[in-house]
Amino acid sequence: MQAYSSPERENDPHSLPDVEIFHVPDDYAPESGLEEGWYWWACFSGCLPDSDPIGPFASKEEALADAQD
Repeated sequence: MQAYSSPERENDPHSLPDVEIFHVPDDYAPESGLEEGWYWWACFSGCLPDSDPIGPFASKEEALADAQD
């Protein structure tokens, strides 16, 4: 899921989402080196991430709230 780190930018026609929220399932967690849960990282759509994954969080909403903090 793509989102904005600053919700005020959502209405700006020249602004792009700059955060990606994603879930790491339990069966993929050992391969990825991450724990199961929701994560976010700085990332423009179609580009490689600009940061390491931040998380895990219990829900997508918690990850988004942290990204927008």
